[in-house]
Amino acid sequence: MRRYAAYDPPEYTSWQPDRGLVEEYRVRVSADPDREREIVALPPEALLAMYRGLLRFRLSDIALARWVKQGVISKAWLGTGEEAVTVGAVHALDRRGPEGDIVGPMIRNQGANHEMGVPIIELFRTYLATADAPAGGRDLHLGDLRYGVCPPISMVATLSTVMNGFALAFRIRGERRVALTWVGDGATKHGEAHEAFAFAASLKLPIVFIIQNNQVALGTRLDQHHAPPDFSDWGPAYGIPSRSVDGNHVLDVYAATRLAAERCRQGGGPQLIEARTFRMGGHATHDVHEARATFAPELFERWGRRDPIGQYEEYLADIDLGAEGEGEFRERNLALLESVEQEVEAEIEAAAEEALASRDLAVPRAETAASGVYSEAPA
Repeated sequence: MRRYAAYDPPEYTSWQPDRGLVEEYRVRVSADPDREREIVALPPEALLAMYRGLLRFRLSDIALARWVKQGVISKAWLGTGEEAVTVGAVHALDRRGPEGDIVGPMIRNQGANHEMGVPIIELFRTYLATADAPAGGRDLHLGDLRYGVCPPISMVATLSTVMNGFALAFRIRGERRVALTWVGDGATKHGEAHEAFAFAASLKLPIVFIIQNNQVALGTRLDQHHAPPDFSDWGPAYGIPSRSVDGNHVLDVYAATRLAAERCRQGGGPQLIEARTFRMGGHATHDVHEARATFAPELFERWGRRDPIGQYEEYLADIDLGAEGEGEFRERNLALLESVEQEVEAEIEAAAEEALASRDLAVPRAETAASGVYSEAPA
């Protein structure tokens, strides 16, 4: 994909494929027989749909970062470097809006919205606090239950208990639906996360918890707030089947989530996935300098070589995507990926422009400030 010096992390701006890591990425596909079966069953259109999702996530973040530099908004919370944890998981679910599975994203999983079907313009309208945004300009946490997305809230880990409620409803009604939510490594230190794990395990709820281990809690490194080296032993502690995935490998995340969701549908109770990834920026756009001071440059360099989009592009370039046209096999694939990028870029730009128009045409009215906050008094 095209790189943007003004917005991408420097490690991405100069990104080139590392042959050893590219081979490691391919080997990971066949490392687990169950996951391999899920991956090889994917048709080209499904593989390209995940690619679109990764691009949509990265480019919408870049559009927000551009608005910050232009003074349109004050800050933005980005998922740069962690896109695969969101996109892979969502594509493994039943995405039929209010009739399908339901997800509860953190703010760094905003890509879950557009991959569940929420129009991308709603992300931009939400940041601009327009009256025609899903929350009517009241909150920048995006979600829409019509598309199977429960909006997040600022109190980290609290959403995990809310998602248990959806899972409990599915079980009571006998529906083969699944709830899924992400919990950051920092959020695991909040009591709600432990309450959610214990409650889900005791009632065998159909819910998938993804611990998104991006190595930092706001500005606190993992080794400063977590004793074990990872979260591989957390599932057994609660009696929940668990597995770890490469959080920068969209297909690994996809396959593990699909298997976990199927176990939920079959009555296997909650499932826990640890996705190991890295936050390639600050907690938000205002503290990138702090993030660079928190970690050694070598860590950014190490994870920068594992760009989830760049790695996936290299994988797709060498498999049969049904690409037509002239040139060698790899050249045709790369041309196909470039055309997909152009389509997504046009989609993002059009949505951003339309949202800016909403900023002028759909200003929230003061008298609506309390709408939806309090229940109506009974007649």
